[in-house]
Order: sequence, then structure tokens, then C-alpha cells
Amino acid sequence: MINSGTASDREKWTRIIPVILFVLAATIFALVFDIDALKKFLQENEKLGLIICLAAYILLSVTIIPSEPITFLVLAWKGPLPAILLAALGNTVAALVEFVIGGNIGDLADFEAKKEKLPFHLGRLPFNSPVFLLLARMLPGFGPKFVSIAGGVYKVPFITYLWTTAVANLIGAAVVVLGGTGLIKLFN
Repeated sequence: MINSGTASDREKWTRIIPVILFVLAATIFALVFDIDALKKFLQENEKLGLIICLAAYILLSVTIIPSEPITFLVLAWKGPLPAILLAALGNTVAALVEFVIGGNIGDLADFEAKKEKLPFHLGRLPFNSPVFLLLARMLPGFGPKFVSIAGGVYKVPFITYLWTTAVANLIGAAVVVLGGTGLIKLFN
């Protein structure tokens, strides 16, 4: 007969090992990431290019490297509309990966039992509020990553998380791409 503690430990390890492997792969990718090599590859392999860019968004999601260089590369390669759509899709899929990682962290740490003891009343943040999710995602720097991981930890309903993430990423991608397009026109 299997001891319940052993089964629980096994379940925790089966959840954490894929997360660790993904973070390790993303870290290796970030360390060897070369935007110039990616640009050359995209020019030589147009059909694989969009898939490679999408994969880059996902891998960069768990690193401190921002995804904007990929967005600007796609802007220069394909133009504004494809860049907006790919950035929104890539960042949304990346945010879903972060959400899943956050959910695994929350389960492993038994977050629900500990959240009331968090400093600065962090346990009382209204993560189930779509307005909070949209506004917090707009915080510069770590805001989107924090919302994604914390959304998983706080067990935000998936549909609420998905639509707020998609809307925020579409707006953010449009701002970045249109701003980049304006800068390109200004310097030409």
C-alpha cells in the first residue's frame, strides 16, 4: 500500500520537474540568444520564422529578457499588423505558461493556507477582478510577469485570466508596434 505522504511527494515532483526543465531550457536560450542570428534565420526561412518567433516569446517569458526585440524584429520583417498579431499571440501564450507555473508554485507552497500572512496585505489583492488584472498588467517592468505568476498562484478563473491577458497584450502590442513604426518613420 502506498503511503499518502509518498504519493503526495511524487505528485509534487511530477509538477515541479517540468517547470524546472522549462525554466532551465529558457535560461539556456536566453544565454545564447542572438537577435542578429535570429534575423538572418528569419530571412532565410520565412515559413518557419513565425513559429520560431512564437517559440522565442514563450521561452523569453520565464527570463528577465523582454520580448520587445522580437516584436521589433517582426515589425521590420513583416510589417505592423503581423507584428501586432504575433506579439499579442506570443505574449498571451507566454503569459499562460507563467500562469501554469504560478499555479504549480501555489499548489506546492500550499499558498491558500499562507496568503493571509503575507506582508503589505498582498493576500488581499483583488486578483479575481478583471479591472485589477488589466491595470496591474500595465505596470511597467515586472507588472505583466507578476500578474501572470500571481494569477496562477491565486487561482484566478482561467477564462477571466485569458480574456484580460489577451486584451492587455493586444493593446500593449499595438502601442509598442505603432510606437516603433512612428520612430522608424521619424528617422527615415
